[in-house]
Amino acid sequence: MFKIDYKTPVCVHFIGIGGISMSGLAEVLLGQNFKVSGSDREDSPLCRHLTELGAKISFPQSADNITDDIDVVVYTAAIADDNPELKKAREKNLPLLTRAELLGQIMDHYSRSISVAGTHGKTTTSSMLGQILLCSPEDPTLSIGGIFPAIGSNIHVGSSDIFLTEACEYKNSYHSFRGKYSIILNIEADHLDFFKDLDDIRKSFARFAKNTYSEGMLVISGDIPNLSEITGGLDCRIVTFGESPNFDYYPKDITFDKNGCASFIPVAFGEELPAITLSVPGKHNVTNSLAAIAVARDMGIDFDVISMGLSRFGGTKRRFEHKGEFKGATVIDDYAHHPTEISASLAAARNLPHKRLVVVFQPHTYTRTKALLGDFAKALSVCDIVILAKIYAAREPDIFGISSADLCEEIKKLGTEAYYFETFEQIEDFLKKNTINDDLLITMGAGNVNEVGENLLS
Repeated sequence: MFKIDYKTPVCVHFIGIGGISMSGLAEVLLGQNFKVSGSDREDSPLCRHLTELGAKISFPQSADNITDDIDVVVYTAAIADDNPELKKAREKNLPLLTRAELLGQIMDHYSRSISVAGTHGKTTTSSMLGQILLCSPEDPTLSIGGIFPAIGSNIHVGSSDIFLTEACEYKNSYHSFRGKYSIILNIEADHLDFFKDLDDIRKSFARFAKNTYSEGMLVISGDIPNLSEITGGLDCRIVTFGESPNFDYYPKDITFDKNGCASFIPVAFGEELPAITLSVPGKHNVTNSLAAIAVARDMGIDFDVISMGLSRFGGTKRRFEHKGEFKGATVIDDYAHHPTEISASLAAARNLPHKRLVVVFQPHTYTRTKALLGDFAKALSVCDIVILAKIYAAREPDIFGISSADLCEEIKKLGTEAYYFETFEQIEDFLKKNTINDDLLITMGAGNVNEVGENLLS
């Protein structure tokens, strides 16, 4: 396999350079004096930013973009085998790296690398820890899976030996990552278009945990069932976190302000630490912050800096993001697309003042919707009104015999008012007629459902 070496910069071509992760990796390499080219289907703000930094980007993708000066080609799992650039690269016998392989090789250049994994909460927890590091004297390199307001981007190229990244389990991509610190926030059934079942997923996370350096530390939720199946045989230190006093890190005296943001006393190995006040809502963010605290303390960061970082962290784009007011209703946008994430977000919503909780939910992928249909219905049934948009297909064909109309009927069976509409325009017309003062209106899902709220507010 081709190896990226910071001491010997080469020309790297990215197929699909405009993606949130690919663009970040391209920026990291540009900061290390690599020559970067790439392509995408169309221009975007991320592509324009890379062009300003010196990247050569072409639209659309074409075999002609694979020029003779390219030393290695990077592509994502979303790139099909018949992609013209991938085919041309293979014809020219150019070295190929997946996005995950490149990320893993970049991490190898940082002695204090941190991977944040889990079915839910990766972006939020990575950003929390990133905010702490930015408040410290350290200058970390951050690779976040969303737009992080503190840096105005998804990437920050630093000068220290710290590299922080999210670690996604889909297609076992995080098996390419090795580092000093690994975080596992939770393990649940998801991505069942790739994994066979929950047992298969658990084995995948166990394999990820084994990549932690022996002198490093695994920070893992103590609430994961049969935890020893994940941690058994590891050489690194293991630190648990969660709500129970049985764990190494747990919270005491949790209270919530009028915005649903928590204050609490963290307890570490039996020692009460100074109180923490968060600026993001929801009880789930208390446990997310414990994972960030555990790593930051082990890195020797002063607790006053940790507290400052957590209080300054106000969330990332599309993570319970306040968008504005519409007809006296508060409009929130949230990325939740798994039943557990939905439950956590709606629990946070219940701490906010409102008369009715109205959610516009766009299911993400047919396989996830079909496999977890009952769980989705149960999670959404706590709302006063649920409005379903068409399933966001993402990478999948419509061959699974499932639709949002099926989810709508399941929700109705649980006694909750629910509606299904084919188009965003129909959803917006319904909301224009039916939204009332003091509603809490949440657009929810990992697709493009955020456009509904943005259209109403515009």
